[in-house]
Amino acid sequence: MLRTLKDEFQYYLEHQSELVEKYNGKFIVITNGSVIGAYETEVEAIETTIKIHALGTFLVQRCEPGSAGYTQTYHSRVAFS
Repeated sequence: MLRTLKDEFQYYLEHQSELVEKYNGKFIVITNGSVIGAYETEVEAIETTIKIHALGTFLVQRCEPGSAGYTQTYHSRVAFS
């Protein structure tokens, strides 16, 4: 069965605490429900992994505690009247 990127992200969320213990601060590559690599930069993770796996078949995720690794907040000074 083919897993989607959503499945891979769900794997990350379910195993985040144990992954952080092992890979804190690294960019990890997840495919088929397992970590296949850990890298210092996102670019290195992608460039290395695409040599073996097609784009769209793996997730690159910064491994860190909390939601900071997968959440962004944008602020705007726009006012609506």
